[in-house]
Amino acid sequence: MAMHEISDESRSHHLRWLLTLTQTPTAAGKEARVVRWIEKWAEARPDLALSKDSAGNLVIRFAAEPATPSPLYLTAHLDHPAFVVERAVSPSVFELAFRGGVMDDYFVDATVGLYDADGARYRGRLTGRVDGRGPAFKHFLCELDHDCESLHPGDVGTWDLPEADVATVDGVECLRTAACDDLAAAAAALATLDELRQLRAVRGVRGDVRLLFTRAEEVGFIGAIAACRQGTLEPGARLIALENSRSFPDSPIGGGPIVRVGDRVTVFTPEMTAAVAGVAERYSGGPAQPVASQKSSDLPTWRWQRKLMAGGACEASVFCTFGHAATCVCLPLGNYHNMADLAAVQAGTNTTKPAVGREYIAVADYHGLVDLLLACATDLADPASAHAASFRSRIDRLWNDLKFVLD
Repeated sequence: MAMHEISDESRSHHLRWLLTLTQTPTAAGKEARVVRWIEKWAEARPDLALSKDSAGNLVIRFAAEPATPSPLYLTAHLDHPAFVVERAVSPSVFELAFRGGVMDDYFVDATVGLYDADGARYRGRLTGRVDGRGPAFKHFLCELDHDCESLHPGDVGTWDLPEADVATVDGVECLRTAACDDLAAAAAALATLDELRQLRAVRGVRGDVRLLFTRAEEVGFIGAIAACRQGTLEPGARLIALENSRSFPDSPIGGGPIVRVGDRVTVFTPEMTAAVAGVAERYSGGPAQPVASQKSSDLPTWRWQRKLMAGGACEASVFCTFGHAATCVCLPLGNYHNMADLAAVQAGTNTTKPAVGREYIAVADYHGLVDLLLACATDLADPASAHAASFRSRIDRLWNDLKFVLD
């Protein structure tokens, strides 16, 4: 498969979107800041049409592209584990609910930043747990450095973290930022659609490719469930869910985007997973890892991985449960849900107090994700194409070429 060359200027735009989105405060059900940014991005591109469903999920599609029975969706969620203001106890003390999955150890004496409706940030420290608030979320008291009258119930709070930067981590150039999961995937989806716009303008590429941005994933896939239950997704819709998944030694950061076979809940649609893996192999010119007859040096320089990634759950499982053909492509992620030194904390072998940290991904993995998604958008847009059933095509070739050995 011939590679579409993405220009350095475009890469720079993609990286800037990544930096901006991953530092935008967001929480389950409180994604308004990210939604506004995406709306402005879409408004600047009159060939695109943005709509919202009744749950507030966003769909972006090509305005002039006829709808088909089996559109291809690239999906990402717009929230990240974070705090939401519940009430003011005093001018400097607020009760917060935490929406998302983080171990209790990381909340002890942690510092946070609370954002009012105008974007002003107020720093504070968690001073204790509030019990008896029900099982849905953990509740905490937060004492601010100064009195504040502009914070109100529903405002968002995040961990108090340094500004994003690009730095070398274990020999890999990485972006370290507040919330890769899943805003890095959202940025990659937007970058992919922008490149696809150029291919349509220059080469006449067509296909019913859409973006779906869901809400409230971190508290149980609520936006994705709504999209399935309320008819946002057509019965024949095919989906590639995008994620940032906890990296393990066998799924390294810097090893390339990961075609994710499944999660800790289930495996995804085998045909969709095989089709996306087939695109990755054709695009790269080689398999994810060397086969028995190869050396590692035989593999191409464009890297990709194929893994189960059982450290968490993914919206692809929701889409599959509702009968859609779905799989996942993810970025290997460090400091999952901002939990630094997580493996040691889980094992009880940490030698320092558990502390939150910036999530991080490899810059090359992010650009590689855009490459792969663009290849999928052009190669899988037609569900009837031979490439959409790539493994069956390979089986048929094997039979035709080698059936003589049975004679």
